[in-house]
Amino acid sequence: MNKNRKAPDFWLLASIVALLAIGIVMVYSAGSVLAFHDYGDSFYFVKRQLLFAVLGLAAMFFMMNLDYRHLRQYAKISLFICFALLVIVLIPGIGVVRGGARSWLGISSFGIQPSEFMKLGMILFLSHWLSKEDYKITIFSKGLLPPLGVMGLAFGLIMMQPDLGTGTVMMGASLLIIFTAGARISHLTGLAAIGAAGFAGLILAAPYRLQRITAFLDPWSDPLGAGYQIIQSLYAIGPGGLAGLGLGMSRQKYSYVPEPQTDFIFSILSEELGFIGGLLVLLLFLILVWRGMRVAMTVDDSFGSLLAVGIVGMVAVQVVINIGVVIGLMPVTGITLPLISYGGSSLTLMLTALGILLNLSRHAR
Repeated sequence: MNKNRKAPDFWLLASIVALLAIGIVMVYSAGSVLAFHDYGDSFYFVKRQLLFAVLGLAAMFFMMNLDYRHLRQYAKISLFICFALLVIVLIPGIGVVRGGARSWLGISSFGIQPSEFMKLGMILFLSHWLSKEDYKITIFSKGLLPPLGVMGLAFGLIMMQPDLGTGTVMMGASLLIIFTAGARISHLTGLAAIGAAGFAGLILAAPYRLQRITAFLDPWSDPLGAGYQIIQSLYAIGPGGLAGLGLGMSRQKYSYVPEPQTDFIFSILSEELGFIGGLLVLLLFLILVWRGMRVAMTVDDSFGSLLAVGIVGMVAVQVVINIGVVIGLMPVTGITLPLISYGGSSLTLMLTALGILLNLSRHAR
């Protein structure tokens, strides 16, 4: 270990630990009823969350103390492995279907989600590629088109599962890296128009996505179908008021809000802890993003700067989408809330990525 390195950013580390602690408490509170009903054990979800939290913290500590510059040599092989996993998961009999998507590899209830690995793998690869001194990002054909092709291939494989939410997060974080690397605004504006048209095509191509859009615009048009999740989520948030009903006192977790321990955990948190609890979580995420962007602006080299932007972007995009869905500002996409929601692959990979960010903070000016 380099003794000249500083300690990691205190506020960044504190926000990560605080969010993780709140998440563990809320996974038990939100998921205990469902866990007892499905598995006969109220602690089923929280015990697994604790296991993955320990694994994730170990990975975070390792990454926090490994010189981030060593990661450059693993950028290409990491991306290749991620692509291989995305192909393998699509093979019938190997990939496991959960929630209508063939996006898992594993046995029984234990599994990994390759698309989660791709988010971090793409960030690492793009940061390495775009930070080369002789790379000309302002030239469309030679500079911008190649990374867009790699991103498009990864997004296409993720959509074959299909998993629009994870693919959107990956593309959002990747485009932030490309923008920071110096891509021309005119190029990005054109890509935004093409992307919007493509996004509309994806929605129209799948009836269930179109139903989610119509339900978002008017959930009461189908209150027991496509609009059910949004309605029940708002039913949870409304009664929470300023201070909430009290920890563990949620009513909507009794088989009303779907997936209360994962995608809609913020609904239960707002119901039990109220506006104050929800605001506290948002403030912690704002601190994480603020300190992360400060690291990106003050780290020693362009590779570290782009890496920090990608990791912070991944967190920020995921938070905005999840909370936007929960409060009815966005259509339902199936995105978890970082560090808060129940999930093995997502929690472990998120803590690993944040370990890299903490590592970068030790090199910041």
